[in-house]
Amino acid sequence: MQIGLIGLGKMGGNMAERLRAGGHEVIGYDRDPNSARTVASLQELVAALDAPRAVWVMVPSGAPTRATIGDLAEVLSEGDLIIDGGNSRYTDDQLHGAMLEKKGIQYLDVGVSGGIWGITEGYALMVGGTADAVAQVQPVFDTLKPVGAGGFVHAGPVGAGHFVKMVHNGIEYGMMQAYGEGYELLQAVDLVPDPDAVMASWQQGTVIKSWLLDLLVRALAADPGLEDIRGYAQDSGEGRWTIEAAIENAVPLPVITAALFARFSSRQTESPAMKVVAALRNQFGGHAVGKEGSSDAVPVS
Repeated sequence: MQIGLIGLGKMGGNMAERLRAGGHEVIGYDRDPNSARTVASLQELVAALDAPRAVWVMVPSGAPTRATIGDLAEVLSEGDLIIDGGNSRYTDDQLHGAMLEKKGIQYLDVGVSGGIWGITEGYALMVGGTADAVAQVQPVFDTLKPVGAGGFVHAGPVGAGHFVKMVHNGIEYGMMQAYGEGYELLQAVDLVPDPDAVMASWQQGTVIKSWLLDLLVRALAADPGLEDIRGYAQDSGEGRWTIEAAIENAVPLPVITAALFARFSSRQTESPAMKVVAALRNQFGGHAVGKEGSSDAVPVS
């Protein structure tokens, strides 16, 4: 089928290539004139598409996505369809869906997982919207998803796709943190001379094997001991939204919450909170302050 795609960065550009390889006609637009775009404006994109049009938006979440969907709403027609495949918050989807419904424009929110590997391995797609809207672009979903069963779910009404992707990313936070903590413990003991080899051995026959573990082993092969990488981890928002949703629904998420807070800790060169702890231990117990490796066995009278 024919589809417009806005945003030709690492994800959007690779998705366009996979779709074209699958026989679809992709009309691509990006603000960057040096991108692989085929048109130079939203107006040109809409003019190049046959009605009813389908336009997939792959731009950063938040203000850029809101602006793009607002601009599209002014140039598309009744019966057309907008797909938001970025990492938008599900509450934004509900606002977009209600706004577009008044104009007779259909809306789907699609959580997309697969990263830079999706172009060859396929993308996991989590879709929110009506069954009719999903059916309209099902050939596109079939091409983007991995070959075979799985990798696609119509998760529910508008907002459900990005809600499910948010939870997916929260689980990812917890899994990544667990691998990291286990690796640190292996490194901390003299008993295990090659933690990298241990991690690699777990790729087969264990209950903790996963694609994330495969990627970690790949990173360790390129940088043994991870000597050249800084222990600084950013978060893109989904972890925070997952925890906020858990609070709103009174669902305990201790692992995911701890994983997010660990990322916050990774950005501190020194922790003001731990300085307070060290100072207090010194005040009531006479423990040494500011000396790495000093003994806590200080007698208290």
